[in-house]
Amino acid sequence: MKRQSTGFYIIASLLLVTLLVYALVSLSRMNDRIGEAEAVRDALAAEALTLAVGNASLEYEIEHSTESDMIIRVAREYLGLVLPGEIVFYDIGG
Repeated sequence: MKRQSTGFYIIASLLLVTLLVYALVSLSRMNDRIGEAEAVRDALAAEALTLAVGNASLEYEIEHSTESDMIIRVAREYLGLVLPGEIVFYDIGG
């Protein structure tokens, strides 16, 4: 009878060790996935902040689109226009 109980304890111990190893490996993999998900979350949060700043800038431009200074700035920056009498110099040096 002692022999059977000793064999049972050995098998139970091996099973327990196997389950513990499996749990540790699973925990390690899950920890890696959590780290990757946090990195993606941080990148998306930074992108959202950048887009929010851009949206605020565009909203400001829309709200002030009827002001002459804004019209002149848009004409210069986006359309490349100049006021009458202005001289445009092009830098071809470099």
